[in-house]
Amino acid sequence: MITLIAAAAENNALGKDNQLVWHLPDDFKRFKQITSGHYIIMGRKTFESFPKPLPNRTHVIITRQKDYEVEGCIVVNSIEKAIESCPKNEDVFIIGGAEIYNQSIYFADKIELTRVHSGFEADAYFPEINFNHWKLIFEEKHLQDEKHNFDYTFQTFVKV
Repeated sequence: MITLIAAAAENNALGKDNQLVWHLPDDFKRFKQITSGHYIIMGRKTFESFPKPLPNRTHVIITRQKDYEVEGCIVVNSIEKAIESCPKNEDVFIIGGAEIYNQSIYFADKIELTRVHSGFEADAYFPEINFNHWKLIFEEKHLQDEKHNFDYTFQTFVKV
């Protein structure tokens, strides 16, 4: 199963200057819980936004740079090669950025989305979800609190 996992604002904003524009600790916990032990596919800029590789996950990095290498990571030059490099019987998670989401939404079986209930200025956006092709099967709303500056909703969509 190929799953896109993302946090996106009401206007589909993902981030600005290769950074998230909000801080939601429970979203980070959910991301860790869902992706731990699995292959995660990402673009080079997304990988470079991390201080170090994420623990307990196999990183597959997509880049056009021919000589790009990262110890302990798989480096490829297309979304197709990234998917091919993952075991066929494993769940695979695509974690961004915007260009990678746009290229991979056609391959995906599922979307795990944290919808941040606000709009943000951004330079990276999640693709529009076409509800003719995707069905919402789970939704869990959360209100802002002392640790979360915005209301947000965990949503799970499956391809129909």
